[in-house]
Amino acid sequence: MIIPADIILDTQQSRVSLAALRNIRTKTYKSGLALGRILLGQLTLWAKCFTGVWNMIRLHSSKPTNRGIIVSMKVHPVQKNRLFHTCLILFTLSLFLAFSGVLLADTVKLRADHPDKYTVKKGDTLWDISAKFLQSPWKWPEVWSYNPQIKNPHLIYPGDVVYLEYDAQGRPILRVSRGQPTVKLSPKVHASRVDTPISSIPLNAIEQFLGEPRVLSQREVDNAGYILAGKDARLMSGAGDRVYARGLIPGEDPNSTYAVLRIGKAYRNPGAKSGDILGYEALHVADAQVIDFGDPSTLIVKDSTRETLVGDRLVPKKASGLDQAFIPKPPETPIEGQIIAVIDGVSRVGQFQTVVLNRGEQDGLETGHVLAVFQAGKQVRDYNAKKRGEKVTLPDQRAGIVLVYRTFDQVSYALVMEAERDMAVYDKVENP
Repeated sequence: MIIPADIILDTQQSRVSLAALRNIRTKTYKSGLALGRILLGQLTLWAKCFTGVWNMIRLHSSKPTNRGIIVSMKVHPVQKNRLFHTCLILFTLSLFLAFSGVLLADTVKLRADHPDKYTVKKGDTLWDISAKFLQSPWKWPEVWSYNPQIKNPHLIYPGDVVYLEYDAQGRPILRVSRGQPTVKLSPKVHASRVDTPISSIPLNAIEQFLGEPRVLSQREVDNAGYILAGKDARLMSGAGDRVYARGLIPGEDPNSTYAVLRIGKAYRNPGAKSGDILGYEALHVADAQVIDFGDPSTLIVKDSTRETLVGDRLVPKKASGLDQAFIPKPPETPIEGQIIAVIDGVSRVGQFQTVVLNRGEQDGLETGHVLAVFQAGKQVRDYNAKKRGEKVTLPDQRAGIVLVYRTFDQVSYALVMEAERDMAVYDKVENP
């Protein structure tokens, strides 16, 4: 059987069409324009498929040609249906791939007023710089492109120039070119760079919360050592004073150094019973060095930020091991939680303040996870309804973005990176 050329679906051409559909991108990421091109391409492909089916139906029998014997054939209805369904599947599959490409392209959007380049200044953070280019600055890991031709391309210094480009698919990427470094000359070695790279987020806003335990479980509180008394049975002690403690175990810390913590308020879920505790706030007041283990043990207070009191807990002072790179990323699983406390006890929350979330490691939260904050919709009364005065809850309003920088078993610390409006305790947090 010989099928006329105008009804043959060239598989190579089909592959090219599908590849082109996957690679549809626009430099401005305007989904409307991309969508129009997709629909036009799909209609064209569908028209060719329909034409092929129609011509196949008209082909009832063969005719002698100079190419040899032609076997006569009459199209069976089942064959027509199969060909029709094949075209329909091809159309649906290509449309799905095309829409997937557009959705992927739309995940990173540029600001309308974005610059073409920006010179990094001292005090900048990667978040700040990304906010000049992107509508969602926490997505900067998706667009940063590291230049392998420069030393330590993952580090960005003041004076470096960040500039915007587009890849082959039209997706935005940010590249870095090195500026003039600040160097220190040495007679024995080459010049070495003395300026420091910028951080991803403002570390000065959270550094006090990074080094020591800040949340303890009930079990950790019960098992921790505690201050028994100060020198001469004093109730309060300061730096350089000798104190006595019970419950310490030799070898808990290789340097026999302990963090002195004052147990604060209990963290609970909203509406939870008094015994349903997620953890306890632990305020770091000092460090203490053991000079003699026993019952009681003898310690010297050092690095004190406030007075050490009888009853303060002692926890081995270990290296935090925290990753301070804080690469932002969305949680891999759905997260729904609430702000249950604000550090420093303020009632309203603004940018670069630390909040406590009622979700932690047990819920899948990790350092670097980004969450959106929503204010609960207010209740109003509808006096125009049939049931006059009935209560109606307004939609939740997005209030900002927080970045998780430290996790515990059931709670987490998060830094407010963006505040579109005031936030408060019990506001909701969820995937951005």
